[in-house]
Amino acid sequence: MEDTPILNRQRRLRDALGSADLDALVLNPGPTLTYLTGMHFHLMERPIVGIFPAEGPAALILPELETPKTEGAPFELLPFPYGEDPSRWGETFRRAAQSLALDGKRLGVESVRLRYLELTYLQEAAPHARFISAPEVIASLRMVKDAAEILAMRKAVAIAQDALRATLPLIRLGMSEKELASELVLQLLRHGSEPQLPFFPIVAGGPNSANPHAVPTERPIRAGELLLIDWGATVEGCYSDLTRTFALGELSDPELGRVAEVVAQANAAGRAAARPGLPAGEVDAAARRVIAEAGYGQYFTHRTGHGLGRDGHEPPYIYAENTRPLAPGMTFTVEPGIYLPGRGGVRIEDDMLVTVNGAESLSDLPRELGIGDWVNG
Repeated sequence: MEDTPILNRQRRLRDALGSADLDALVLNPGPTLTYLTGMHFHLMERPIVGIFPAEGPAALILPELETPKTEGAPFELLPFPYGEDPSRWGETFRRAAQSLALDGKRLGVESVRLRYLELTYLQEAAPHARFISAPEVIASLRMVKDAAEILAMRKAVAIAQDALRATLPLIRLGMSEKELASELVLQLLRHGSEPQLPFFPIVAGGPNSANPHAVPTERPIRAGELLLIDWGATVEGCYSDLTRTFALGELSDPELGRVAEVVAQANAAGRAAARPGLPAGEVDAAARRVIAEAGYGQYFTHRTGHGLGRDGHEPPYIYAENTRPLAPGMTFTVEPGIYLPGRGGVRIEDDMLVTVNGAESLSDLPRELGIGDWVNG
């Protein structure tokens, strides 16, 4: 069988399972299952489980209605389909467990995704198996992106930036945060994003921008305030994740302008620090130092960034205590922020790629606060 990215990923998985003393990896539908198979499934009331042994072919327990997706699979696959009668589903799990000799084995799981539904069926089918959280096995596969993933992420960043550029002239005072977020979603789709966005855009005006994970509301966009927009696009299952903050005319709270300058400097420091071999925590330290020295350390309430790829948040996480060394092909965000409760907040977020000699920002939208003279009254 011709070597392909999927086969290469499965080969590396088998090596990782051997190193971790695991007999197989068990997966629910999600980015890792798609990464290893090229197939897309979604979580629903019918269980779906991918099983990847350290030796032998992969197996897939799935509803009969999903079996067409397995036709022409570019790797050896044992399908175990079941019908619509839930009372018979356990038989299919037992048949799969027996075929793969899972009972008594050490089975790695993606603990943030494996549901109680599938876990129960597996435990009943292989009562003596041990289920072991295997985040490092999965991270070892997915943290370093291959050429196709990097290209997809570049496209996702370009789409996100183009969509925001198309959205900004449509902003008018008095429109709600929800209206603006919906318009941005439309522009993301028009500019080429896949429908499954990384997340619904965060659009937060005025004091709402002081909430790092704000949800768009009916609050109207007003002059003299900050407007924070956090958004992303999807290409071939790979994400972008960006944030920019704008001033809607002259700010009524001048200190927020100073805050924006400090955050821009912290963002630049974090981007400049990144390079191969550097502990991830040092990127956080570089950005955090700028904010602390400016006197706003207590208002920077989250890590500097997170890994990015097929999940919106994945390793490597950019927090102070993380000693994991960065390596070429890793992708992550740099997104320092300062949030003054009840007044406003600024965050500037870029998507980074670690290169052989340093790091590259995949995003290049202006990072200065700017004055939104394009806002229509």
